[in-house]
Amino acid sequence: MRRLWGAAREPSGAGWEKENVARPPPDCRLRFNISGCRLLTDRASYGEAQAVLFHHRDLVKGPPDWPPPWGVQARSAEEVELRVLDDEEAAAAAEALATSSPRPPGQRWVWMNFESPSHSPGLRSLASNLFNWTLSYRADSDIFVPYGYLYPRSHPGDQPSGLAPPLSRKQGLVAWVVSHWDERQARVRYYHQLSQHVAVDVFGRGGPGQPVPEIGLLHTVARYKFYLAFENSQHLDYITEKLWRNSLLAGAVPVVLGPDRANYERFMPRGAFIHVDDFPSASSLASYLLFLDRNPAVYRRYFHWRRRYAVHITSFWDEPWCRVCQAVQRAGDRPKSIRNLASWFER
Repeated sequence: MRRLWGAAREPSGAGWEKENVARPPPDCRLRFNISGCRLLTDRASYGEAQAVLFHHRDLVKGPPDWPPPWGVQARSAEEVELRVLDDEEAAAAAEALATSSPRPPGQRWVWMNFESPSHSPGLRSLASNLFNWTLSYRADSDIFVPYGYLYPRSHPGDQPSGLAPPLSRKQGLVAWVVSHWDERQARVRYYHQLSQHVAVDVFGRGGPGQPVPEIGLLHTVARYKFYLAFENSQHLDYITEKLWRNSLLAGAVPVVLGPDRANYERFMPRGAFIHVDDFPSASSLASYLLFLDRNPAVYRRYFHWRRRYAVHITSFWDEPWCRVCQAVQRAGDRPKSIRNLASWFER
């Protein structure tokens, strides 16, 4: 029985000090053909784990969530100091843990992060050689878990269904859903330029956005021909649910702002999206969108990918856990450590 120990707190806020939880996540066997794993969140089970998952944000925000030193009795929840470490304190704690508190023999520590480098504070405070594996959206991670991907269509009902969404239900031209509005971000600056030349309906909690209608995000976006799949920062492989779910699954043509076009084409056909870099200005992009609006036959070409592919949307957090389990089973006893996590992730 492979055991994974979750040092990071779950989205619900449950900590690793709570009562022992035995899973695997319910769909590991069915979706990934992975069996024989348990996810443990009890401190007392730390010594049994073949791998320990650390969610980066939980290491730098909220209570420090390092495991107990190997061989030392675990502290109770009341004994955990509830405060945020600054970079200097976090670095000292991590260095002490790496040098003076050996982990159980053969145990792997997995650094897990789904935010971009721009939104991953505290990277440089983590000691060298502290982690054995990386798990992130980056394709060069030890465990690659993207926000989504295309896979060969095997059944007519695979999502999204149909060869192309019906144009009759598309009453709007361009939609954008944004929850965090920051005038300093490239996506907001580009929106201001684009909206001078073509109408953009903005939904969300920030800026000029209006609330998402009760029919939900996907049904709302499905009423539009184009969706602004604009990332909050531009980094290698940082392509999030804004593309996979909000646009492709909803049935709108994605207009992307993120890494360069070549990076997107590693994961999807070149004719499935429009990149802002393809145009010398926002006004020329707006002219092209208006051209496609007037020429439905050309517009429909952006859905040719649906004849061959369906969309997989990553399920958080069970899918990352399943992938770690799979990696543990395949890895054998090969040793490895990450010498400079910040240098790798920030490049």
